[in-house]
Amino acid sequence: MNDIKEHMEIIGADGVHVGTVDKVEGKKIKLTKADSGEGKHKGHHHFIDLGLVAEVEGQKVRLSANGDVAVTMEEEKA
Repeated sequence: MNDIKEHMEIIGADGVHVGTVDKVEGKKIKLTKADSGEGKHKGHHHFIDLGLVAEVEGQKVRLSANGDVAVTMEEEKA
């Protein structure tokens, strides 16, 4: 997954915007804080497992899961 670069858009299999790449850390994509939601999630980085990446096309990272499913698989890390 060396093709994944900072500021790429992450979209679910359904085409829904999931987040924006901050960077890749180990086997996870770290999302920018701006895409980390509201409430208790606001201001925290979230992660998506690289195993969910179906393909990288242009400036987009397409996941194998729908956007709403991928979000539930994120891990919160303060």
